[in-house]
Amino acid sequence: MRGSVTERLADLDWPVLGASLDEWGYARTPPLLTASECGELRSLYHDEARFRSRVDMARFRFGVGEYKYFADPLPPLVAELREHAYPPLAVVANRWETALRTRVRHPPDLAGLLALCTRRGQRKPTPLLLRYEPEGYNCLHQDLYGDVVFPLQLTVLLSEPGKDFTGGEFLLVEQRPRAQSRGNVVHLEQGEAVIFTTRYRPVKGARGAYRTAMRHGVSRLLTGERYTLGVIFHNAR
Repeated sequence: MRGSVTERLADLDWPVLGASLDEWGYARTPPLLTASECGELRSLYHDEARFRSRVDMARFRFGVGEYKYFADPLPPLVAELREHAYPPLAVVANRWETALRTRVRHPPDLAGLLALCTRRGQRKPTPLLLRYEPEGYNCLHQDLYGDVVFPLQLTVLLSEPGKDFTGGEFLLVEQRPRAQSRGNVVHLEQGEAVIFTTRYRPVKGARGAYRTAMRHGVSRLLTGERYTLGVIFHNAR
């Protein structure tokens, strides 16, 4: 893997990723981070000065495991990923808003989105590290945090499946109107990302597009330890 994270993001086939997002509500990327970069991020987990808060999932019945929200300033690798993944995803997000006939239009760059968040009282950074141990899991949920919600986010797997852990698959469930829910399991390799719907997406219907809600989670970890990086673009209150 060559080049910076910015260059790797620029080299992605965004039309193909966008088509997958349109059809399924998620898209899997090639590796975005090297094994060394994944290890660098995992090593930050025990540096409390890097984080603004820690959440014990069991305490809030979110699942079993824990996660920590980064404090500002974000680690350079995380900040770079967040900043440069946003613009092509804003194109997809605005296409969805048009299809759903909303008045919402998302700024073309991350700085514009964060400025909007600030005006709405959402000032806390939302990128986070998540850690699961055996029997850990994450219940199906949505990451909203306030009035400003960017409709796409991404997760990067920082551990190596089959070596560092088993089980712990990324899950997506689409709640279709007047129909049973549809689930997907996304298999990731270390350094790969899954881009997915934060809240809902447009689906073509007989009378135009309609909203279908999606939730995401993680299945039960069987062995080992699993770390992931979550990149949410809007900030929190």
